[in-house]
This record gives sequence, structure tokens and C-alpha cells, in this order.
Amino acid sequence: MLGIFNKGFVQPPQELNSPAPLKSSVKPKLSQEILRDFVSHDSGNAVSISFGDATSFAYLPPENPFSIHQRMFCAVDGIYCIFLGSLNNLCHLIKQYGLSKGTNEAMFVIEAYRTLRDRGPYPADQVLKDLDGSFGFVVYDDNAKTVFAALGGNEEIRLFWGISADGSAVISDKLEVIEASCGKSFAPFPTGCMFHSEHGLKSFEHPTMKMKAMPRVDSEGVMCGANFKVDVQSKIHSMPRVGSEANWALWGSQS
Repeated sequence: MLGIFNKGFVQPPQELNSPAPLKSSVKPKLSQEILRDFVSHDSGNAVSISFGDATSFAYLPPENPFSIHQRMFCAVDGIYCIFLGSLNNLCHLIKQYGLSKGTNEAMFVIEAYRTLRDRGPYPADQVLKDLDGSFGFVVYDDNAKTVFAALGGNEEIRLFWGISADGSAVISDKLEVIEASCGKSFAPFPTGCMFHSEHGLKSFEHPTMKMKAMPRVDSEGVMCGANFKVDVQSKIHSMPRVGSEANWALWGSQS
């Protein structure tokens, strides 16, 4: 999967930018080139959709359709989701949210996002903690013009993010795609964390703790985009609210 988000639309952590990109043996690409190269690898099966210059999604069906770790793409009422992995408690979640039996993981994420965005009583970190399984997803809400991404904590699913040549944020489950697209300005997306385009990066496993950027150097001796870890020495003093405003659209304002 691939998501590309214009720098005027999504602002990822500054630490993702390599401080010495000119020393890299691999140069970052422009957004249109990244999308074109991704689709060209399997043009017969690739699906891509763009929203002007703001956002592009691209999706390839899973190589093994029988794998327990699925790859899904769907859209409902202007909300688009690429989901990776599987949820062990999907049946329970479907009943909890009053959804139809044919709902898959990507459809559930969209419905949960929409419900919580509009009127949900729980903060996003609690909702994500309730997901039992291996998962990573990226949601683009064309109505609210926001991006929401999250990655489970068991490390069975991996996501990577980086910065393109034109400053756009790039997210993919393929390390080779990110390396070829972003040069040295990339890092693994941190496990157990969520990112909102308006409010930034936060751990949903440890919502009262701050995130810390850890600089890293690759085999060429070049500074790359930083790894992000929970700072166990820190604590966010204000407790998250649990009223109707503490939803997926506003969670970052509670820190």
C-alpha cells in the first residue's frame, strides 16, 4: 500500500527529515514519480486514487490471498481506508458497533472512525486498545480533510513513513518503496502509536506519555529520519477527557 500526503496538508514530525540528504546515495523522488513507480510494478492489479494535489492512495492486492494478514482497501461516504492485518475480535466489534455480518476490517475501521468522529464517547486511544490482533491502517477523510494512521503494538505488521523530494509525507508497508521514494528521510512507523494530520504523533498504548525522537545513522554513516519511542521518563499531566468531544477527530487536543 501507499499513501502520499502533500506537505501543506499533512505535517509529519520534523525529525523524519534527514539532516544531510545531499550525502545520500539515493535521492528522494517527487510525489507524482513515487505514485507512478508504485503503480507501474503491477499496473494490471494496482488501484490508485488521487484527490487533487493533496492526497494519493495506491493499493495492490495481497500476494497470498489466503494469508491471515490481509490487505484491504475500501471507501464509504468520502472516507477511504487501507487496512493491513486482521482482527481476532472482529465479530465482537461488529456486534458492539451494530454493523452487518459482512463487515471486514477496513469497513469496520471506517465505521468506527466515522462514529467516533461525530458522536463517540470514547477517546481514540481506548478504541485502538480494544482492537485485538495485528493491524496497521491509514484513513483519509475527504470530508474533514484529515489523515489518521495507526499501527498495532505486536510488531507483526510494519509500516514505514518518510518525506518525498517535494516535502510530502509518504506511508507504505513496503520498506523498499519508502527507501526508493524518500532517500534517507524515513523511519519505521512506531508500533502502538497513532498519527493525526492535525495533532501529530501519539502512543495509544501509553497515552499519558510523550513521544521521543531517537536519531539514527545508517551503514553509510548518514543521519536518517529518527525512530520514535515512548519517553518513559515523561508524562502528559492533563488526563484525557472521556466526554463526547474526546473523539478521533479531536484526540490530539487532549495532550
